[in-house]
Amino acid sequence: MTRQARAEARAGYLFLLPNFVGFLAFSLIPIGICIGLTFTQWNLILPPEFIGGTNYENMVSDKLFWKTLGNTIYYTVGAVPIAIFIAFWLALLLNRGMRGVRFFRTIYFLPYVTLTVAIAIVWSWLYNPDLGLVNYALGLVGINGPAWLQDPTWAMPAVIIMSNWQGIGYPMLIFLAALQGVPEEYYESAKLDGAGWLQRIRHITVPTIAPATFYIVVISFIGAMQGFDQFYVMTQGGPAYSTTTIVMYIYQQGFQWFDMGYAATLAVVLFALIAGVTALLWRSQARSASLAAS
Repeated sequence: MTRQARAEARAGYLFLLPNFVGFLAFSLIPIGICIGLTFTQWNLILPPEFIGGTNYENMVSDKLFWKTLGNTIYYTVGAVPIAIFIAFWLALLLNRGMRGVRFFRTIYFLPYVTLTVAIAIVWSWLYNPDLGLVNYALGLVGINGPAWLQDPTWAMPAVIIMSNWQGIGYPMLIFLAALQGVPEEYYESAKLDGAGWLQRIRHITVPTIAPATFYIVVISFIGAMQGFDQFYVMTQGGPAYSTTTIVMYIYQQGFQWFDMGYAATLAVVLFALIAGVTALLWRSQARSASLAAS
């Protein structure tokens, strides 16, 4: 290696050093400490006490953990596919040269950049069984609305509706950017071959924007698995733990019941779950890409 190459390498490492130090201080070391805490019992007052794998044994037999895991999966499966589906069709609609399209793009994206806490408070009022606008609108068509956030059956769907309304703007924007990158020649050739509108979407649009779709699926999945704000504000995890997610259960264990060792155990399991599913998604995407190429 020449002297100039070594100087350039040193300069490159120096530029990377601040980012590496930040990653080490705020990510890698805290993750290591969190893993270490899973083998302890710590109430934030007394020093941590080593207890081995007791926290993991307690987690396996903890019925509330499995319930919160089921709630998290329920929320993820209910929120992510619906949001992606609606965002895709909204992006198709807004990709057309219609009048006022910039205004509509802004309106649909605005809830995403609004504080979740503020939106959750507004939707809590909308869901009020006696004074809320949702039940009032249902009453106009002869439907007796449920007690949304106070009903174990309807509380989770209510939060899913609110989350999709708020978060749909971001995937829509990504889809919109991807759609604008699809060459118009593809559609013109398909029209000459007699392909209809749905056929063009199925055979041209969907395969072409597949990388953007994959990105949206991964990001939406990770965000849904970490849902907390809306649940904390709207339901506090109730009624009867029907909307307690894993992240909220971690918060309760660590900062309400002061069992930081068990909270760290739940956090590590959640991290492993998200990492595992994300790896499977990446693998399936790579396999699909290789099949498409062949």
